[in-house]
Amino acid sequence: MDTGKLMGSIVCDVPGVEVLRDEPMSRHTTFKIGGPADLFCVPRDADALIELLKWAHAENVPALVIGGGSNLLVRDGGIRGAVISTARLGAMSQREDGEVQAECGAPLARLAAYVRDLGLGGLEFAQGIPGSVGGGIYMNAGAYGGEMKGLVTETDAVTPEGELVTVRGEEHRFGYRESCFTHSGAVVLRTRLRLPAGDRAAIAAQMEEYRERRRRMQPLESPSAGSTFKRPPGFYAGKLIEETGLKGLTVGGACVSEKHAGFIINKGGATARDVLELIEEVRAAVLREHGVLLEPEIKVVGEE
Repeated sequence: MDTGKLMGSIVCDVPGVEVLRDEPMSRHTTFKIGGPADLFCVPRDADALIELLKWAHAENVPALVIGGGSNLLVRDGGIRGAVISTARLGAMSQREDGEVQAECGAPLARLAAYVRDLGLGGLEFAQGIPGSVGGGIYMNAGAYGGEMKGLVTETDAVTPEGELVTVRGEEHRFGYRESCFTHSGAVVLRTRLRLPAGDRAAIAAQMEEYRERRRRMQPLESPSAGSTFKRPPGFYAGKLIEETGLKGLTVGGACVSEKHAGFIINKGGATARDVLELIEEVRAAVLREHGVLLEPEIKVVGEE
């Protein structure tokens, strides 16, 4: 299939979906990098998302679902097919059984604040994570010793064909930065969490401590995709990169952060090619110096 020709003629007329053509993905990623998406689709609710996935499957249109655009690097040639944004799927509620339900597009930080106000703990670690609930489930988001694993009881998801399925308990197969959704192609629709009751003031204080620690140690003032590399067994990626003397290493507009070597930042005008070249330089140098091959944590999509 020649997707370039196809996208020029196909019309997405799914009810309840806003569609933009040739939309720059730099507007929708925390890296502020990325070429245009042929179709950028924003469903207004869960039903519209399901129908949109069914349409893409029936029309043989490649579809990529994104949340907050964190942990994502879009190549400079952009994305052929449809990008589906879950930005409007942000509902959160406490159920009668005490569990909390959140839609895939709800920001993790907003969910953490919501459960804090209910006097529920367990999500303190998530207050500064820039991603969405869907992305957090997809990659088992975690920080400061906390993670989604152990908190999530059920997740409703949609297969690429548009079939609604429910994943329960250990069926999530949570691991380090992965879950069953990492490999299945199913899209998280909403999830339910059972969280421990706690003292609201203590929960808020813990969240504030994490917020201050992030502000002090991470380059939050610059666009990035978060931690660039996964934590290698027995090591910390940032420490290895710093010990190799790579802080400040620059390719084009991409730079290894001086504040935290585990982050590659966009100093201004960085291209995806800049970032990818810098990633490879860092990996090669750390491998030479320490014998450790770093594995990128960020997801790379799109065309050169």
